Amino acid sequence: MERSNKPNIIFMIADDHRHSAIHAFGDEQVHTPNLDSLVQDGVAFNNTYITGGLTPAVCVPSRACVLTGTHALHASESQQLNHQPGLTTINPEIAVLPNVMRREGYHTFGTGKWHNDRQSFYEGFCDGGKIFMGGMSDHDKVPVFDFDPNGDYDDKNRYYGEKFSTDLFSDEAIQFIKNHQQEQPFFLYLAFTSPHDPRTAPKEFADQYNPDKIKLPDNYMGEHPFDNGEMTIRDEKLAKWPRTPEAIRQHIADYYAMITHMDDRIGKILRTLEETGELENTIIVYTSDHGLAVGQHGLMGKQNMYDHSVRIPLIISGPGLPKGKQFNELTCQYDIFPTLCDLVGVKIPQTVEGKSLVPLIHGDINKVHDSIFSVYKDSQRMVTDGEWKLIRYFIPWQHNFGTNRFQLFNLNEDPWEINDLSENPQYSEELERMISIFNDMQSKVRDPWAYRSVSEFVGPFD
Repeated sequence: MERSNKPNIIFMIADDHRHSAIHAFGDEQVHTPNLDSLVQDGVAFNNTYITGGLTPAVCVPSRACVLTGTHALHASESQQLNHQPGLTTINPEIAVLPNVMRREGYHTFGTGKWHNDRQSFYEGFCDGGKIFMGGMSDHDKVPVFDFDPNGDYDDKNRYYGEKFSTDLFSDEAIQFIKNHQQEQPFFLYLAFTSPHDPRTAPKEFADQYNPDKIKLPDNYMGEHPFDNGEMTIRDEKLAKWPRTPEAIRQHIADYYAMITHMDDRIGKILRTLEETGELENTIIVYTSDHGLAVGQHGLMGKQNMYDHSVRIPLIISGPGLPKGKQFNELTCQYDIFPTLCDLVGVKIPQTVEGKSLVPLIHGDINKVHDSIFSVYKDSQRMVTDGEWKLIRYFIPWQHNFGTNRFQLFNLNEDPWEINDLSENPQYSEELERMISIFNDMQSKVRDPWAYRSVSEFVGPFD
């Protein structure tokens, strides 16, 4: 039997890794030599956005979005805002990436975090190990399952891994690569729980960052200037109010240490691919489920619509791809699924809403999306056209918190999102244009909050 001519795929997804926290993308403080090498050896997309979260656990619908190639509002069984149980289950009516690859002849292997339903894991993977069915844990005490071909992931079969999470999952991936002898190409899904808190990187990596020497971000604030509807969620309680420079420097140092540790283990995976002769025949994807504030705008978590939380890294390298090419065009998290299908010659399922980035990569088109629309629960919405960004805040029904207002940012001139232009008459036409795009996109994605449209808002120019 001859080996398939399809390339292998390694899909790596981090937890809470924002786009900017990679050295190759301009952050000179963080050490990411292996991710930098992937950027140099492949293509990187600098304006990739998530489509949001319907609960404070943004990673649940966000990962479902990646796995289905659909908007976060459509990726889960339930579209009810704030309804955690129904959001954990991937929509059974739509195609799921590992299941598609399995049907197309790939040997699918999963390790690490699976924060969706267990049935979808069973259907998508024919192999795996050190599987974490959950959201977060102590990194040195991760509850995991061995792979069960019958899909019986009963909690009684769960046990604690004996290594730090990043080592646990990357070592499992390395062992799989070394042992893979089958004629089938493999699809390896490696889901880190890093750099999610608790950020307790091994001393070797923590020692690389002196908090006293960490530069605060330009948009550092002691407190967020208004109530965004989610001011006291768990993530926001990781630092006291007001945020002090000393506390934020420590949090950033811990965040960077987790990223550098993960980067080091990614390097080991790349070296294993080289040693086994598979590197030149493997497509490698690196991305994240969402970003994180870590002190920017006076926030700590991801329950907001600023770029630090909704903009993610997306790096792809491998056969047939150019080297060292970065794209600033607007792209989306749900574009990854169709892009991988396109790269390996697999028909893109009809349920996929994202667009393949392959035509952009090869210069056949110069734009993928006109705009991206993202949601957070019933309190925040965002639309961007890549240059301008409108954030809409609601006061959730039956509550006394939140703020009924807009923010408008010019991302080209103000990438830190410091200067809100929404109440400046000079930008009234831009505001109205973005409101129109907002309304169109809200209708297009069938936002259940659409009846609370921008038309309810009494703006500064009315």
